[in-house]
Formats: sequence, C-alpha cells, structure tokens
Amino acid sequence: MNIKSATAILFGAALAFGCGEDKAEIKAPVATAEAADEIRIVGSSTVYPFSTKVAQEFKNKTGHSVVVESTGSGGGHKLFCEGAGGDTPDVTNSSRRQKKSEFEKCVANGADEVVEVKIGFDGIVLANAIDGAAVDLTLKQVFQAFAKQVPMSDDDCTLRDNPYAKWSDIDASLPDATIEAYGPPPTSGTRDAFVEIAMEGGAKKFACLAALKDEDSGKFKKVSHTLREDGKWIDAGENDNAIVQTLTNTPTAIGVFGYSFLDQNADMVKGALIGAVEPTFENIAGGAYPISRSLFFYLKAGNVDVTDGLKDYALEFTSEEAWGPGGYLEEIGLVPLPDEERAKYRKAVETLTGYSQ
Repeated sequence: MNIKSATAILFGAALAFGCGEDKAEIKAPVATAEAADEIRIVGSSTVYPFSTKVAQEFKNKTGHSVVVESTGSGGGHKLFCEGAGGDTPDVTNSSRRQKKSEFEKCVANGADEVVEVKIGFDGIVLANAIDGAAVDLTLKQVFQAFAKQVPMSDDDCTLRDNPYAKWSDIDASLPDATIEAYGPPPTSGTRDAFVEIAMEGGAKKFACLAALKDEDSGKFKKVSHTLREDGKWIDAGENDNAIVQTLTNTPTAIGVFGYSFLDQNADMVKGALIGAVEPTFENIAGGAYPISRSLFFYLKAGNVDVTDGLKDYALEFTSEEAWGPGGYLEEIGLVPLPDEERAKYRKAVETLTGYSQ
C-alpha cells in the first residue's frame, strides 16, 4: 500500500478515536497497491484553515478528495522535499518563503520543478482572553519579554539572563501580571516570522544591539532569535486552536499565532496593540501593523501527471472566488494580494512554471 493510502487510513483511525490533530477531508482507504487519487498536502498550521477551505470547496465541485495535514512549515518542507512522485506530498503550505537549503533538497531529490505561489498576507498577533487586560506593546517590549538574554541598557550590550518576571517589570504601565506566553515551536513558520520580524525589530530598538547587527550579524541573530527557556515562553505545538483554548482558561496568559485565528475566535480572544496599532484586516493589508508576513504554498509540477486533480486544486485556490477581494478565503481571515501579484502567481499555476532561488 502506498504512503497516501496508508495516510488516509491512519487519519481516518485517528478521527474515529477523537484525535485532536488538525486534518481535513479524508477519503475512504484505497485497497489496491496502485497510486491513490487523493491530493496530499502538508505544512503550515497558519495556512491550514485556508487550504482546508479550498479542499472542501474543491471536493464539493469536483468530488476529488484532499488530505490536508498540519505539520508546521519546517516539517512540511522536509516531507515535501523527500522526493517526487505519487507517494510524496503534492503540496506544502508555508507561512514563510521556502529556504534555499529546502529548495536545494527538493532539487537533489528529484522534485526539481516546484511552483511557488504566494497566497496573501497574515499578521502575527499577541492575544489574550477577551476578558483579560488590554495590552499595548512596543516591539522593544516584546523583545524584552521573550528574549533569553537582554542588554544591561540601551548603550551597554553586556547580556544578562532575562530578569523580567512580570510585564510591569518591563514598564510600570503594563499589567501587573506574570509573563506567560504560549507560542509556536521551532518547526513553525509562525515562529520563524515572529523572531525575524518582532524579535529582531525589538532588538534593534536597543542602540547597542542595532550597532551589533552591523558589526556581527551572526551574533545579533543569535541574541534576537533565542527565546527564553525559563517557563515564561512555552512552545505550544502546531495546533493554534489549542492555544486559543489555553488563553480562555488562563486570562493572564498571552498567545502568539496568526491573525486568521484571532479573526475566527474574536468572541474568545483579543489582540494586543503593537506600537498602538490594532491587528485588523485593514491595518495588515495597508502595512500599518508591524508584525505581518506573506503566506505561500508550493506545488510539485511533476506530480500533476500522477495525482488526479492536483492542478485543478491549485487553480481553485488561485481563483478570484477563493483568494480575491471578497472571496471565501478573505471571509476566514486571509488578506488578499494586490491584483498584479495575484495575476503573476495565477499564471505560474496555469503554466506550472517552476521557480528558482
């Protein structure tokens, strides 16, 4: 039995026993050893709800089944680039651009025609329970809250283990509550984007660290990307829905996840302001919200010949009905690309044009 068929069986069993993993449409197991006709998608938990929505719409229209698995961006690229053909994932979702090393692994393993599709924008939010204290943080305060080590002062880059136990220790105007954050693990594209945008951005607010970035970029990256390990930052896994549930049960805690989950759970959690800017659709689309990133999926052009419906799935995803302004993906939190970029990536799907790095 091939990998796709085995995957469908395992996922079906997991659902039967009430497993909490994120999975989408599951087809009945294929009893033969021949290639199964389901489309297999792995990758980002942030892109997962968008991919799942497209899978549902696509199945309603065509009858084709799509298996969507939430593995995190890093885990998705690893699986996706293990090889080519019907026994490998057809698509990987990603909340960051594919790394050069990942692309090179794909090429080395025979998946040398990879179509890159940017699907839209998302903001990374720091959220707490709807009845929790209102929070307005600067990027500098975000760095101070979550970095493993922080400078002694703006001008003294002597590093010390993070001494801040409460938000009010950082600034008296912040809540007098213990710092407790539930965020994505190292395999997550949301984690990658958070440290690259928020933590680096906050570190550069220290004059001495901004100078360090120019003098020794490797050391600066280590300082800004290393999160504290004293229990104040907790890796919460790839299931963003679980973080939302944790926040509702712990009103003083902060969760870090994509805007779409805030949008979908606005009755339970609210987003912190960053630099006095609220994480809203309009602020993310307009570039005003400081912590935003692009979302992607990657498709193996070679698998179009062995996986029935694969190209049509990608065409559904890049249809105006789906990803355009007012489309059904915008309704669940995706911030659409500008017209010119949508046309560019739609053409890449239509022509199955591979990209390069």
